[in-house]
Amino acid sequence: MSEYGEGKDVEWFGDSPHKQAAAAKCNQPLKTPLDVTSLQKHCGEHNLPTKNAEGFSPFQPRPPALPRRLKAGKSGSVDQSIRRLRNSQESLSDRAETCSSTDSLKEDQTLQASSGFLPEAPAGAHSQGSEVSGSPVFRNRVSSLSEYEPRPHSQQSDPTDLRARVSKARLSPVQPVGPLPSLEKNFTSVTLRPANRIDRDCLDYMVHGKDKQRERLHRNLSDSRLLENMGSDTASVHSVRSNYSVLSPIKPQDVRNRSFLEGSVLGNGALLGADELDRYFPERRLGIYIATWNMQGEKGLPINLDDLLLPTDSEFAQDFYVIGVQEGCPDRREWETRLQETLGPYYVMLYAASHGVLYLSVFVRRDLIWFCSEVEHATVTTRIISQIKTKGAVGIGFTFFGTSFLFITSHFTSGDSKVYERILDYNKIIEALALPKGLPDTNPYRSTPSDVTTKFDNVFWFGDFNFRLSKNRVEVENIINCTVGRHMGTLLEHDQLSKELKDGSIFKGFQEAPIHFLPTYKFDIGCDKYDTSSKQRTPSYTDRILFRSRQAHDIKVLKYTSCTSIKTSDHRPVIGVFQAKLRPGRDNIPLGAGLFDRSLYLEGIRRRITRELKRRDVLKNQSSSTICTIA
Repeated sequence: MSEYGEGKDVEWFGDSPHKQAAAAKCNQPLKTPLDVTSLQKHCGEHNLPTKNAEGFSPFQPRPPALPRRLKAGKSGSVDQSIRRLRNSQESLSDRAETCSSTDSLKEDQTLQASSGFLPEAPAGAHSQGSEVSGSPVFRNRVSSLSEYEPRPHSQQSDPTDLRARVSKARLSPVQPVGPLPSLEKNFTSVTLRPANRIDRDCLDYMVHGKDKQRERLHRNLSDSRLLENMGSDTASVHSVRSNYSVLSPIKPQDVRNRSFLEGSVLGNGALLGADELDRYFPERRLGIYIATWNMQGEKGLPINLDDLLLPTDSEFAQDFYVIGVQEGCPDRREWETRLQETLGPYYVMLYAASHGVLYLSVFVRRDLIWFCSEVEHATVTTRIISQIKTKGAVGIGFTFFGTSFLFITSHFTSGDSKVYERILDYNKIIEALALPKGLPDTNPYRSTPSDVTTKFDNVFWFGDFNFRLSKNRVEVENIINCTVGRHMGTLLEHDQLSKELKDGSIFKGFQEAPIHFLPTYKFDIGCDKYDTSSKQRTPSYTDRILFRSRQAHDIKVLKYTSCTSIKTSDHRPVIGVFQAKLRPGRDNIPLGAGLFDRSLYLEGIRRRITRELKRRDVLKNQSSSTICTIA
């Protein structure tokens, strides 16, 4: 005790093993508080000082000692190591850091093992090291000090601050390069949503905004087996779609196993089954545009057929375009090319057939040709001499998904009083038109062998039927002049076809939409005046469109009118727009496999482009001439 003065601050170093062990034990922090008297008594019993040279009691809690400095000659000084550790910890704690922190963690662990730093900091160190200065990537934006310049001692890293950073290290979130799109609040993966989003303008306009139909659309845009694995998460359907199309993703196993020669109405994977049908037609309704026109054999075609096929009062184009012509122009190929040029690249000619001067062409949307069966056609002549093919019929039949269609265009016997001959023409056509040939009947129990129109689900029959009005010219013109609002009921009371339809002697099972247009025959060419020749023919409704279906209300009429702007013939074209009910089918029918007239398609598109370029040149020349005139 005399060696150490009581109350004096004497630096003590234990030189014996017993004293060193006692000092190490005393340096440990106490779990329970001690009073001053007990402390002095304890130090006196073991010959220990109550304070060291720094003025702290050996039992007072204090931060760990600073690491021993290495010599300057060794590679990798402590300052560089601490700076490296500080930078790595800043990259972990900095929210704006976008680089990976895996290497920083590895470097941090290596430095801890070599320097002996404790990973756990005292309670008070967290508040001291809570200030973050930023990573080297962003430090030069707010500070003039470079990472490689020497720093003042006040700005050097504090080991206590480093220990605090180690205990609170957090990975920084990855920041995007550009602005993120707005996401809906659902449980879809946030990673998948922005990377595989789909534009809403790709949704079907008929089902947008309707909950029930939107759910059906989600199912249409993905494979059924894929949806079964997803459960009821409709938002996940959006996340797996391609960013550039609405096509559903295809698994490699499906590509290996799927065969379009197998499947049924209820089977998954059938090309003509319910899944594919609902995908393309959520309402299961097909739009059909039909036009019939007696061209009077004129060589010159109208300059523009837009009014015939694409009237301005129609909001949308239809899925099928079927055009029947009687007394067609001599160059049938030129006529078909003009049709393709008018309809443009959205449509392809599925099939075309002719019987003398009777032409029948079927155009479909190019993305629907895969669901068409092989197309069949047949012709019938109603002339006594079969070599003369000016009167008769031509029919085209095929199956679309599970619904069969038959389109017939015909030209009956002319003459005001030859009603009976026209009925004979009709009877001969329904018996002699040999369709279908190889296509299976979708409902053979409702077919009649002697009537071809009973062998198809939906039948459209149109053409120049030559039925007249049973009134003289003067009386008919007086009725037309007195007609208000296009109500033709009074005029149709004298229509021969309307009378025969009511009697059931012709077109059994067929219907016709209400007529609200003027008679389409017979006009002077190039004007709106009825026949002014010496014959003074009575205006009549010779050009008609009729339809029938196996199931009631399967065909809905949207429009039935005439095209008054085309005046190159003594007949006005008649057009009709319909909606037909579709049903799923089987894959055991002979498929068309996307076959269409490719050469006609290319020629029509080439002409369309040429016409557009000429139009632009004309507009350019007109603008140049106007500028010169003003100057």
